Amino acid sequence: MPTVPTTAGDIDIDDLGVVYMHEHVFIRTEPLQWGWPGFSGWDTETEVESARERLRGLAAAGVGTILDMTVPGLGRDAALVARTVEGTGLKIMFATGYYTYDNLPFPFQYRGPGKILDGDDRVLESLFERDLTVGIGDTGLRAAVLKVVTDEPGMTQDVERVALAVASVHLRTGAPICTHAHAPSERGLDQQRVLASRGVDLGRVMIGHSNESTDLGYLEQLIDAGSYLGWDRCGLQLTVPLDAQLDTLAALVERGYAGRIMLSHDKASFMDWFSAAEVDPFVPDWRYTYIHGGVLPGLRERGVTEEQIQQMLISNPRDFFAGAAAGSAAPEGAGQ
Repeated sequence: MPTVPTTAGDIDIDDLGVVYMHEHVFIRTEPLQWGWPGFSGWDTETEVESARERLRGLAAAGVGTILDMTVPGLGRDAALVARTVEGTGLKIMFATGYYTYDNLPFPFQYRGPGKILDGDDRVLESLFERDLTVGIGDTGLRAAVLKVVTDEPGMTQDVERVALAVASVHLRTGAPICTHAHAPSERGLDQQRVLASRGVDLGRVMIGHSNESTDLGYLEQLIDAGSYLGWDRCGLQLTVPLDAQLDTLAALVERGYAGRIMLSHDKASFMDWFSAAEVDPFVPDWRYTYIHGGVLPGLRERGVTEEQIQQMLISNPRDFFAGAAAGSAAPEGAGQ
């Protein structure tokens, strides 16, 4: 039986249960928290207990596992998250990659293709690969997926470097790829193009933040190329009203695409970008429980069946990771 690394150890994919495929526990701005500890009100013990209570609520709602998509650039701390989830009944998977809309950290301005050192991205790739195969830092906790970020600025030189490094590590390890994609500018297509250019099977890729578009043509194009859609900003209506998101999702299901969609919120218990008092009045539905409290009832009202709901919440994540596990066991060079 294929397994996936989690905070509870390597778990059989059939034991993942309901999976939210793009969440966060803590998001912290690394230079600010390092230079000014406690920036934006961060207090470790207070936030651990607050997050633990929210994670218990997820488990009580029937969620078995979440994929924490917090990578370096967002303040990833796998050890702290593992401590936080203890006793909640929830399992957490981790990601590797680098979060940037434009530039890599300063050392990579000197290392890499066309730079004065290395000539390739072996250092970047080695960081990602170690997270997947050895563990994140000295925690022993391995990442389950690779992450690519392409926002409105598009495939800048450094963003493309990350995408190509992710593709190379994916081909060596079999780890699947999950993305942050700016849907209004159709950045998912850019991601598919770059990843496919290196031989990535797009069926091993989930294109994120797809519910920030109502363009069925764009969304179908992503699916028809083989990828899953991450319907993963549920409750967040910065670009598309929540009713329009539900209408679009129901339309995709009606067209036969329930087998290529996975759900989540992209929510964090703590984020130092904004305080809760600043963000909650504008997006009151953006909370860990909105899928069960808002999305699923809305889908049922629109004719989506229980079988299709279970497919998006359980079967699709299981199949996504099963494909990855099978790929990781393939002979060297397979799929290239």
